[in-house]
Amino acid sequence: MTMVGPENADQARLLRLLRDDGPRSRVELADVLGLPRARFTAEVDRLTAQGLVETAGPAASRGGRRSSLLRVGRQVRFGAVRVGDGRLEVALTDGELTLLARHGEPVDVRLGPEAVVGRAVELLGKLRAEAGLARLAGVGVALPAPVAVREGTPVSPPALPGWHQFPVRDTIAAELGCPVQVDNDANVMALGERHAGTGRPFDDFLFVRLGDAVGCGLVLGGGLYRGAASGAGDIGHLQLTEDGPLCGCGNTGCVEAYCGDAALVREAVTAARAGRSTALADRLAAAGALTVTDVAAAATAGDPAAQTLVRDAARRLGQVLVGLVSFVNPAIVIIGGAAPGIGPVLLAEIRGVVYRRSTPLATGSMPIVLSDLDDRAGLVGAARLVSDQVFAAC
Repeated sequence: MTMVGPENADQARLLRLLRDDGPRSRVELADVLGLPRARFTAEVDRLTAQGLVETAGPAASRGGRRSSLLRVGRQVRFGAVRVGDGRLEVALTDGELTLLARHGEPVDVRLGPEAVVGRAVELLGKLRAEAGLARLAGVGVALPAPVAVREGTPVSPPALPGWHQFPVRDTIAAELGCPVQVDNDANVMALGERHAGTGRPFDDFLFVRLGDAVGCGLVLGGGLYRGAASGAGDIGHLQLTEDGPLCGCGNTGCVEAYCGDAALVREAVTAARAGRSTALADRLAAAGALTVTDVAAAATAGDPAAQTLVRDAARRLGQVLVGLVSFVNPAIVIIGGAAPGIGPVLLAEIRGVVYRRSTPLATGSMPIVLSDLDDRAGLVGAARLVSDQVFAAC
């Protein structure tokens, strides 16, 4: 069957309900949509003919004739791509955005967009073939970069040298023959949290993305807020000090230059060479270089120097969050992307700064937590990103 998409707003709402909540009975769905039964049946029949909806067995009895359950069709499969933190991740999800298959491998983004995007297309093609699919319903892409969402291109991305205005969306769409959506990874991960993570119950929250790049996704009023030119949430290049370390964007003293993975590694090397950390010095001597994983391992093992540099980065990030929390007043702040093991140290310091310096009204009942989806947030969010387009009325 050829999947086209919903023909009207009622069909679009039905698909989104099934995507977000899973199988539901015909009776319940008709009530939620507020449609007469005959009209509801006609809409379901048209979606079924396209393979977008199918019956999933009988519903629980509510007395009288038993209704049947509906679900998103089994042939509806979304692809997800995430580039960042030295890795390329691809995945396949079902229509409810549950991860069915995934593949990750190291990637050097400096090879250029043609090589990296080409590899993503190749891997998606393999996942599609293994699932026996003729085509994907859509592909969502998360990049560690400012993205012009309407054009599907990264814009002057410090973390992706040579990728400026590369047509990521159009390249993948031409190769795979399906709709494609591209966005900044902090936004995409916020969508993942909204769909299947800690953010699901909340209409207003901040998702802070740590790692090579630092960013913030804003969910306001139940939807992702991108701003006028898709630039909202780019906190990584807010300037904390004028005479701070050089950032990849070319400026000095940026949040990312203090709190990104490269900054943690830079400070760790300094500590090792200055004799402040035997653990880091031994690792540096053995490997010739340090990684953020090394820093996390040392901090988790109780190394004072490693813990101090993590706390320093967290304190600076907390100072930024004080302003964001006071301005946006979110219901919750979710932090993801931290190297394994250092989350609790980061969280304790961030909480201390934010709760101490923010107004009681803004933080009185506001939790600050680590993401429970972690690396899955970007893949689930990428599928959510494109499904919003696919499950929209034509």
